[in-house]
Amino acid sequence: MSTAIRVVRPPSMCPDAKAWCGTAVVGIGADEPVFAGHYPGFPIFPGMCVVEHVHQAGLLIAPHDAGGLVMSAMESVRFLAPVFPGDELRMELEWRREGHDWRLTGRASTASGDVAAVRTRYRLDGAW
Repeated sequence: MSTAIRVVRPPSMCPDAKAWCGTAVVGIGADEPVFAGHYPGFPIFPGMCVVEHVHQAGLLIAPHDAGGLVMSAMESVRFLAPVFPGDELRMELEWRREGHDWRLTGRASTASGDVAAVRTRYRLDGAW
């Protein structure tokens, strides 16, 4: 199973002072149930599982004044390379306020390089 997501760079103001940035990592275990059928003989971690890890890591480093966030849209997802059993997934995350919404931009990578670029939008719970 994947290990727990660990924050390795706590959220802080980005250099441009308009966003919050942080970094998290998670180990992708060879015993993940998704590997049984994805794909037999050549296991690849499903892309949507990468997106889910970016989402969960993003919530861990969300700005303190952005409590109760609910994903309202996946704006862009680009898969760049596969993630294999035993890889460590590193997620560089950036939160930016846009009106009533928050945007999370995440870049996921392994030791082999970038594997995904994800951009999602969130609303505060109850702000519909």
